Amino acid sequence: MIRDNKSNRKRVVITGMGAMSPLGESPESLWSGLVAGKSGIDKMAITDATDFPCKFSGEVWGFDPTDYMDRKEARRMGRFSQFAVAATQQALENAGLDLQNENRERIGVVLGNGSGGYPETEQAVRTLVSRGGMKINPFYLPSMLCNMAAANVSRLNRFYGYTNTIVTACASGTQGVGEASEAIRRGAADVIVSGGTEAGLCQLGQGGFNVISALTRRTDDPKKVSRPFDADRDGFVPAEGAGVLILESLEHAISRGANILAEILGQASSSDAFHLVQPDDKGFGAARAITWALKDAGLLPGDIDYINAHGTSTQLNDMAETKAIKKSFGSNAYKVPISSTKSMTGHALGAAGALEAIACVKTIENNTVHPTVNYETKDEECDLDYVPNKARKVNVDITLSNSFGFGGQNACLIIGRFND
Repeated sequence: MIRDNKSNRKRVVITGMGAMSPLGESPESLWSGLVAGKSGIDKMAITDATDFPCKFSGEVWGFDPTDYMDRKEARRMGRFSQFAVAATQQALENAGLDLQNENRERIGVVLGNGSGGYPETEQAVRTLVSRGGMKINPFYLPSMLCNMAAANVSRLNRFYGYTNTIVTACASGTQGVGEASEAIRRGAADVIVSGGTEAGLCQLGQGGFNVISALTRRTDDPKKVSRPFDADRDGFVPAEGAGVLILESLEHAISRGANILAEILGQASSSDAFHLVQPDDKGFGAARAITWALKDAGLLPGDIDYINAHGTSTQLNDMAETKAIKKSFGSNAYKVPISSTKSMTGHALGAAGALEAIACVKTIENNTVHPTVNYETKDEECDLDYVPNKARKVNVDITLSNSFGFGGQNACLIIGRFND
């Protein structure tokens, strides 16, 4: 590692995590499922998939918002906000933050989100058409807006500090963590609730993704349909959830005796400037983000011990990501283990990168790389080490997490083991 620890740049550490995922409602259940190669994908239950080719989803099965908040508050929020509030509650408890002794003007919130309240918008339109505009739920607007996840987290916890919402499609969660780290580095906050959230599973969302052939059309075992980097992949599985990480300046974390889980070493974002929904098929935009993240961290490709891939299970994305890794890593691309969390969770869009950041922290904690499940048939254009089907014990100190979204939005995050 060539990172210069003598620089004056503030160090940013992770002290708490919370997760709402198709594999369970905690970072521990998410991680145990991933290591076991367990899929959280099943037949779509939250909305009727009868008229759509894609019949499966990764849902936060059995989620009850009143486990985490007052029933009246829950009714006023979109599901994506409920997820964010719930995951934040977990993360704050995990971080051991004594809010009574904290300056809440120095605590901020930066969350990524791709689409806001899709189900709430669908319901409002149904009401508009069937009963008229004056019958729309008065809480529709504050339940639908993308910024309301961060707003509700701030409001319920009385966090008065720097707040932002990152809306960069599937890159939102990763960029949310990256932008939060930059805010701490520049002194805008001591603590930031960061991550991403998404809950877009509804007829409107399914129709939009199905008509552009982005989703899988497989009709076999739902546990087998998400198959990143496999030659027979045919589209991603839609999912939902939230991942929240508590970020702190190192000085603040040390001053309160926090248990430091990992460190944010670097981050970057870029644009393909190429197509509305397809990635740059040569991987140039993604490669730029990877290279810039390495530069931001002061690292070389050989310093990375593990890559958590975007790995959506679409033909174009997996091929383009493989090319991007080769461009940015050179010969090291063939030496580093790579795996796709989405092979087991599906694609949670704006929440995906945050859940995958949690997976990276757990990878470092356990020196274990979770597998890419359903990897059965080799694709000649995807010829790297995707850790097929079985977890692997590996010494992991530094991880790279990739997220690439519609519009050519790319974000990369480098998370490392904390060293004094």
